[in-house]
Amino acid sequence: MTDLDHRLRAALSADDEAFLDSLEKERGLFAQIGESFRGPMRAMTVIANVAVLIATAVGLWSVWKMFEADTTRELILWAAAGWAAWTLQIGLKQWIWSRIQTLSVLRELKRLELRLARIEERGNP
Repeated sequence: MTDLDHRLRAALSADDEAFLDSLEKERGLFAQIGESFRGPMRAMTVIANVAVLIATAVGLWSVWKMFEADTTRELILWAAAGWAAWTLQIGLKQWIWSRIQTLSVLRELKRLELRLARIEERGNP
């Protein structure tokens, strides 16, 4: 720990210290994913995950039908449908993972905000 960390810890009360310790515990991947299903964006996260599953199913089905196509036109149409479904899936997964990243950044900002507020409250430099 640096000198600043020691000064920050000295400025915090026991309750604040316990709260910060709970925030500093390393969270696993599944805990981070679970956090994305809480809060005001919960419904959008559920919808996005359901849409990913649907896009995956449509993509697999399109690829299967592409290999069963009798004409070149059918093959191209099924390939385009598969490509569109996989592209949709990729975009939705990017949104989901960026949401998880946003929640991680907000968690860190909240920790800093709490520390600074406690230091300011006590009048320590």
